[in-house]
Amino acid sequence: MLTIGNIAIDRGILLAPMEDVTDPPFRLVCRRFGADIVYTEFISSEGLIRDAAKSRKKLTIFEEERPSAIQIFGGDVNVMIQAAQIAESARPDFIDINCGCWVKNVVARNAGAGLLRDIPQMERMVRAVVEAVKLPVTVKTRLGWDKDSIKIVEVAQRLEQTGIHALAIHCRVRSQGHDGCADWSWIPKVKAAVKIPIILNGDVKTPQDVKRAFEETGCDAVMIGRAAIQNPWIFQEAKRFLETGELPAAPTLRNRIDTCLRHLKLTLQYKFPERRAVLEFRKYYGGYLHGLPNISKVRAELMQWESVAPIEERLLRLHEELEHTPFHEEEILAA
Repeated sequence: MLTIGNIAIDRGILLAPMEDVTDPPFRLVCRRFGADIVYTEFISSEGLIRDAAKSRKKLTIFEEERPSAIQIFGGDVNVMIQAAQIAESARPDFIDINCGCWVKNVVARNAGAGLLRDIPQMERMVRAVVEAVKLPVTVKTRLGWDKDSIKIVEVAQRLEQTGIHALAIHCRVRSQGHDGCADWSWIPKVKAAVKIPIILNGDVKTPQDVKRAFEETGCDAVMIGRAAIQNPWIFQEAKRFLETGELPAAPTLRNRIDTCLRHLKLTLQYKFPERRAVLEFRKYYGGYLHGLPNISKVRAELMQWESVAPIEERLLRLHEELEHTPFHEEEILAA
């Protein structure tokens, strides 16, 4: 059971925080498709205390997406305290601290996974944030800095003592980035060492992976990241599989196109001007249109436009074109 403050979810399936991906429109889409909790993109603590417009914008939370968490990162304890208090004022359901981002410009500031090189500093920072806010605080981290310094059991025990409500573990080390396989074998070891809920992240790509993660590791929840970009329906598919053991039918072609357009229009409502919304949305076409016949040509067309109207017209026309192809829709969607 995943319990964070007033939130209690059995076999929770969560949307992972992802930079330039988990903005409010995408979070709303995933919540509507069954994500139990969603997270903001990670937000710079320095940006928040400097009142940087980009960082402040990321604090936006819509009521329809709750329960949701704001994730912050930084390397300075005092700055993180101030940032957590600013984040708290945005009224998330809880605050998450990023101790797992592997990218160089974050690690260079002793933030994100950089804190895995100084576990006492990680502990001090987390404790300070927990004591500075009234909301529940959680942490997301990795197994270790590299394969020779995996200390996740010790990290979990020390962080539990700070008062965090849950710990999410991306089951790779920092040096892997997103490469190689996630090592889920550490989750049972952590579960045996602490009482707080443990959330498994890494290589959860299918409903079968979700079921296997719960059965093999005893985790309290799973967190899905990049697979949700390719397939935002994965949350409802996984829940159906957990409940019945049956895989639901793939989303229909019309459902995929309608969801893509709904997502695009939500992005337009959130981001201005229209050109910016359209340009930033381009990353999602690959997921919504994956596997469709001759789709590379269609994607090239979609990339040319900077307003919604021609994109909507082309996607609706795509549906008409594929309705009259010799392929069966099931074959198209399984491609």
